[in-house]
Amino acid sequence: MNKPTPLTILGIESSCDDTAAAVVRGVAGEAKVLSAIVFDQTEDHKAFGGVVPEIAARAHAEKIDYAVEDALNAADLKLSDIDAIAVTSGPGLIGGVLSGVMCAKGISAATGLPLLGVNHLAGHALTPQLTDKVTFPYVMLLVSGGHCQFLLVKDHDDYTRLGGTIDDAPGEAFDKTARILGLSQPGGPAVEQAAKDGNAKAFALPRPLLNRDDCNMSFSGLKTAILRARNEVIAEHGGLPISVRSDLCASFQAAIKDVLVSKSRRALAAARAIAPNVTTLAVAGGVAANSAIRNGLETLCAETETTFVAPPLSLCTDNAAMIAYAGLVRFTNGKADDLTLSARPRWPLDETSPSMLGSGKKGAKA
Repeated sequence: MNKPTPLTILGIESSCDDTAAAVVRGVAGEAKVLSAIVFDQTEDHKAFGGVVPEIAARAHAEKIDYAVEDALNAADLKLSDIDAIAVTSGPGLIGGVLSGVMCAKGISAATGLPLLGVNHLAGHALTPQLTDKVTFPYVMLLVSGGHCQFLLVKDHDDYTRLGGTIDDAPGEAFDKTARILGLSQPGGPAVEQAAKDGNAKAFALPRPLLNRDDCNMSFSGLKTAILRARNEVIAEHGGLPISVRSDLCASFQAAIKDVLVSKSRRALAAARAIAPNVTTLAVAGGVAANSAIRNGLETLCAETETTFVAPPLSLCTDNAAMIAYAGLVRFTNGKADDLTLSARPRWPLDETSPSMLGSGKKGAKA
């Protein structure tokens, strides 16, 4: 049997506040990242305490050409060496997604290269294949600023949602907690850093939905609990001592970890009821960079004889390497798009399950 010919894919990602381009070469199940460029917008949004969609879209439009050029140069390649272009076409902030889609369309129209629209969530979900050559099926905990769900990944285009958040995503909860406590944005790294000096048992914060025997989660109540605890501390001390702020961060982080670990245990059981040959729990998304959460999931996997896979920190957050690889897999399976490809603000991976966060004119949220 002849081995498949390696493909070289240019990936473009601009779904939120990272403008990224990358080049990946290989075949489905075994590929190598030749380059990965990310221009983050932290300074652009710093004064606003979060991502401003209009500012993000403008920054993407200004930087995306440079990201593509830098990715090609870093890989020592030209567009003539590329086999296809993969681009995030949803879900995400529509202005940012549109910037990437239009850039990819322009390159495709000018060069004749095939165009591949990629679901941003599929990029995260397939990252374990790129980094660790994980084979189907496996359980994916996709945990980021805008998303949190458990997926049974049965193939590159076959996902079953086992559960997810019914309100805030963990990354959103981290960001809001950071704002409440006067920490910098993005909130995840700031809270984790402050938590290192804190006592995780200092505040008895809630662990929402642990009494429900399913894989669904809720994190908005934690934010409210942090706000109340902070106000009580301020009323008692006349301010928020740094040591108490660290205790709040550590207690909050422990609560998030406990919920994710407990629900991961249930997700593994639910997945194995569907696919008994599941042996791997993978995690991806920005919150996957949190060391306390990783350690909790590693302990769970050791207890349940499950292989734990987490990407390198550089591939936890939004990046174009995962988009290039997801596009490579799509292209290998004979799928491609044309210049009618549109940007989608909402695009659930499991389109057969009811929306957990409601729906609207733009479709299901998740």
